[in-house]
Amino acid sequence: MRLILLTFVVMLAFAGNSILNRLAVGAGDIDAMSFAQIRLAAGVVMLLVLCRQRQQSLSQPLRMSLLGGGSLALYMIGFSLAYRSLDAGLGALILFGIVQITMFGWGALRGSVVAPGQILGALMAFGGLAYVLWPSGTVQVSLIGAAFMAAAGLGWAIYSLLGRQVQSPLAATTVNFIWATVMVLPLTVWLADPAAISVVGAGLAIVSGAVTSGLGYALWYQVLPRLQPAVAATVQLSVPVIAMLIGVVGLGEVLSLQRFIGTMAVLGGIALVITLAPRAVK
Repeated sequence: MRLILLTFVVMLAFAGNSILNRLAVGAGDIDAMSFAQIRLAAGVVMLLVLCRQRQQSLSQPLRMSLLGGGSLALYMIGFSLAYRSLDAGLGALILFGIVQITMFGWGALRGSVVAPGQILGALMAFGGLAYVLWPSGTVQVSLIGAAFMAAAGLGWAIYSLLGRQVQSPLAATTVNFIWATVMVLPLTVWLADPAAISVVGAGLAIVSGAVTSGLGYALWYQVLPRLQPAVAATVQLSVPVIAMLIGVVGLGEVLSLQRFIGTMAVLGGIALVITLAPRAVK
């Protein structure tokens, strides 16, 4: 039960990132790359403070640091650049589709047992998400935008898979954030628009970085070793649904019948994947 609760808190944090990004970038209070850079820097500050309080060493093998920082940077860059030309719903489908395929595939290669019912549940959850998020009317897909979002999905999948190997979730997350901040900086200098940064936009980016990203990602690394790759991949499909429900409650958005049916399909699929997980997998 505690693991389920912690996982739900992580998904809330991930959904919070989507809401904060939409409030800041969508309203024009900050550009996408500046939001990503401030978000990473704020995460570094928060995580360093926590590491100092807990007297945790930031030592981590260089290979893990480069992979962790690089995959996080790839996610941040791909995510930011993709939404310059992609519909939000379609972007989310590409992102989580790549994450799911990558994590399922890696689990299979590593010998993780996936029950047939789990595969059905994963397909049901993704189908429900597609039903909710698929753009209405004529869909024009930017190949460049889709490529950026696919790269973001690959980066996040790698980052999540690496989390299964870490010994100290807080220290590993801190080191990864430091490396990612440095890696993203050159692109931010090239593409960011400092004149577009408002106090509100910067504030939302700081909250996203320090709380829903920094603390959320550290908690994600804590629960990942205890989740089967198939479960870890599928539960993340709840993030757009949670963000949508927060939008309904907090932003006055409408909960249509389509959204309700899709949400039930996503939650039902996730429930199948969790409940049918082989008992041998811890």
